[in-house]
Amino acid sequence: MKNLNTIGFFILTLFTPSLLLAATDAAHQPIDLTDSAIGFTAIAIFVFAYLLVMGEEYIHLRKSKPVIIAAGLIWGMIGFYYMQHGMPELAEHAVRENFLEYTELMLFLLVAMTYVNAMEERLVFDSLRSWLINKGFSFRQLFWLTGILAFFISPVADNLTTALLMCAVVLAVGGDNTKFISLACINIVVAANAGGAFSPFGDITTLMVWQKGIVDFWTFFALFVPSVVNFVIPAAIMHFAIPNENPHAKDETVVMKRGAKRIIILFLLTIASAVCFHNFLGLPPVIGMMTGLGYLKFMGFYLKKSHFKFHPEDIKEGQNKGNVGSVVPYDIFSRVARAEWDTLFFFYGVVLCVGGLGFIGYLSVISEVMYTDWGATNANIAVGALSAIVDNIPVMFAVLTMNPDMSMGQWLLVTLTAGVGGSMLSIGSAAGVALMGQARGMYTFFGHLKWTPVIAVGYGASIATHMWINANYF
Repeated sequence: MKNLNTIGFFILTLFTPSLLLAATDAAHQPIDLTDSAIGFTAIAIFVFAYLLVMGEEYIHLRKSKPVIIAAGLIWGMIGFYYMQHGMPELAEHAVRENFLEYTELMLFLLVAMTYVNAMEERLVFDSLRSWLINKGFSFRQLFWLTGILAFFISPVADNLTTALLMCAVVLAVGGDNTKFISLACINIVVAANAGGAFSPFGDITTLMVWQKGIVDFWTFFALFVPSVVNFVIPAAIMHFAIPNENPHAKDETVVMKRGAKRIIILFLLTIASAVCFHNFLGLPPVIGMMTGLGYLKFMGFYLKKSHFKFHPEDIKEGQNKGNVGSVVPYDIFSRVARAEWDTLFFFYGVVLCVGGLGFIGYLSVISEVMYTDWGATNANIAVGALSAIVDNIPVMFAVLTMNPDMSMGQWLLVTLTAGVGGSMLSIGSAAGVALMGQARGMYTFFGHLKWTPVIAVGYGASIATHMWINANYF
């Protein structure tokens, strides 16, 4: 009997914490603060911060600064309220989830930017610029070439990485032609977002829908033709605004540095690793990207150790300076340091600001009103417009959380609109935000806004195309 009591006590102590935890979770749910002073203040802070972001071109205030402060203020108010009500663990858990989402995005971006910087240091883009100029391509031909490459690379590499790569080419070729660079960047953003919309791993929103099990892998490709329409129509209109001239020719041939081609191959392997980690191992793509950063670090180690073997002339240069070590053959960490940190910190602010507003209850309210009162089609079209203002990730997350009863055609529609709707504003997608940092002063919020009506025409045409050719899914 004593043994039975001991066993019973052990079982009770084993399961009691779980039961208590479940009871605690049931008793402590997030509080709806949408009609409170905290909620209204949070909205005001977020709107004011975004107005400062939009005015970056004129006030010369880096876009990361206002949103970082806004994120701290919003979550500070939330934390204070929940602390006063004896539930600090709820706010802590929520902000940790938001921070994890940002960390995955930040590390993914950091690896992509590091590879771009490494290829830039090895003169890959200068060599490509030289090759394109020697081929005699005009600005208009380059406009279409970079757009088409962005459209077809983004389904594999994801729209953000693709946009960074193509923008580097445009900056290398465009020189000081600000008009061409601005239009080419807009075209790249539209093309990269459109290309990412028909691939399960082309955009974070498609990943979310795929991981949820709502749309299977191959069904995403039903969005291919609508995505083409979304890209081609704005590009065809912008084509006539591109300067009808050739880039300034230079009488030089740029030769890539040693290891450049191997770094390109390693970047492709990094992309493949990210895809495989997600598809076959069920792990976040960022794990594959970080593994790929390890590839580059080992490559950098090899280039550094073997540098003087292939470049003995640098030994003499170092000796002339009094120290052979003064010649730095290759430093991978300098490539990391050259990442666009303002963009990375901007994402921190945006993710936590929107996450805070969602925790307050605003995203759920908006989603419920849209799908209850407006109907699925109107709501899904509005999701795309909303994702151009806010971030498409929390918008799609809110839709998936509500899980409205929709046909497969409607789920494909919201996947399409959330993916390409962000193209209407430069701040509406990760690709646009990243390019504002990469092509600072040449690709701007207001420069993109000027062409928003044209992009909106492509947006509407892609929706009509989807509802026509994919009618069997509705």
